[in-house]
Amino acid sequence: MIIHPMTASLPITTSSSVPSAAAAALNGVAPLSHLGVIRVEGEDAAAFLHGQLTQDFSTLDPLEARLAAFCSAKGRMQASFIGFKRGPSEILLVCSRDLLAPTLKRLSMFVLRAKARLTDATAEFSLFGLTGDALKNIADISYSTWVKADFGTANVVTLYPADGQPRALWVAPMGEPAPSGAPLTAGLWLWSEVRSGIVTLTAPLVDAFVPQMLNYESVGGVNFKKGCYPGQEVVARSQFRGTLKRRAYLVHCEAPPSAGQEVFHSADATQPCGLVAQAAAAPQGGFDALVSLQIGATESGTLHLGSPGGPVLVLQALPYPLLLDI
Repeated sequence: MIIHPMTASLPITTSSSVPSAAAAALNGVAPLSHLGVIRVEGEDAAAFLHGQLTQDFSTLDPLEARLAAFCSAKGRMQASFIGFKRGPSEILLVCSRDLLAPTLKRLSMFVLRAKARLTDATAEFSLFGLTGDALKNIADISYSTWVKADFGTANVVTLYPADGQPRALWVAPMGEPAPSGAPLTAGLWLWSEVRSGIVTLTAPLVDAFVPQMLNYESVGGVNFKKGCYPGQEVVARSQFRGTLKRRAYLVHCEAPPSAGQEVFHSADATQPCGLVAQAAAAPQGGFDALVSLQIGATESGTLHLGSPGGPVLVLQALPYPLLLDI
């Protein structure tokens, strides 16, 4: 396994790390109304998802969670999920709410004879994001990513940290008490999502990326040793035949980016070199974003938001290394 530190490819315009005061703001509990829940239940639930998503669900342990993508036959992402077992024959998939209905409809088309039933369970669960002390105060649990722990009827999935602050997803039946902790605004939680480097696919991004264009193979979102799934050949070819031309990068900008917005490079005003994947206001001022860019666009010159003369995007170091070999 070869590790490539992202900081090696950053141009002169790279900024310093976020001030510790900004990271300290990530300390509390935030309601996550922008997310929804798909329930998959039945004795074939795990086997069905194993054949549809980029991750291995056939070996999913009750104490694990999976980051996964649902792709088209061309390998382009239709949705992304955090999936975990809530019971022996019940798996919950947490995804962006704006993609839930079309994703549920499309996934249901492939059930056929499998003993699995898919439903929109969003109204049955409350979802919260936990950061800093709000997570530490629950229990002495591991802060390794994609670990699931149960606290009564609540399921807690540890996520990638943001600027050193531990983060987790709390999922519990509707009506159960909310987790204790200082209130955290939805805006700060969304900023922590960007700072974690993990993109949650939303409606403007459908069909825009193969998983590696969002670094999913480097953060536990793709398993290259499992069996087939829609788009598997394209995803594998991108990984092993050197055809991947784009990666996700962390940037800072003084103007507000939005998902799906084009990015241009100073050396080529005729066509965009990338797309904004996710963005949020930064507590220290300005905006942080994850952008999927042509790899060569990060080596020199400047990046601009929306147009060749748009606001400058300043590259920052990703919070994790990229895997160059699996």
